[in-house]
Amino acid sequence: MNSTSGSMMTTMITFVLIILIFYFLMIRPQKKRDKEAKAMLAAMKKGDKVVTIGGIHGTIVMVKDNTVIIKVDDSARIEFSKNAISTVTPKGTEKPAPKKEKAEADKSAENKAVENKPAGEITPASAADSAQEPAAENTADKSEEKEDK
Repeated sequence: MNSTSGSMMTTMITFVLIILIFYFLMIRPQKKRDKEAKAMLAAMKKGDKVVTIGGIHGTIVMVKDNTVIIKVDDSARIEFSKNAISTVTPKGTEKPAPKKEKAEADKSAENKAVENKPAGEITPASAADSAQEPAAENTADKSEEKEDK
């Protein structure tokens, strides 16, 4: 009888541990995310920038009980359910868009570096191209030899 009660006790402890693991790894974090999402939706106000679940970016024009009216373009306004909002950026905390001038300057500097190289210098890209050309010639030679036979 002792062996039966001992194995039952081990089984019960195993089940309790599995339930605890599921609680701390799955249930608790999901509840935390749900609580944060509800707080975010409750804190929405006019002027906030939002992104919907479908990927539409806009600015809140009016907040109703269960819906939000978003200004997408100068004349386009769309009404969404509050649950369709995935992210909210409060007014005044937007990050400035990255400057295109810097990216273009980096590209032009890279192009100038390529143009300033001496004509005989081999770059990794040109070395790979020249390595592929003889292989193509070899296969052409082999196919001609097969045709001659």
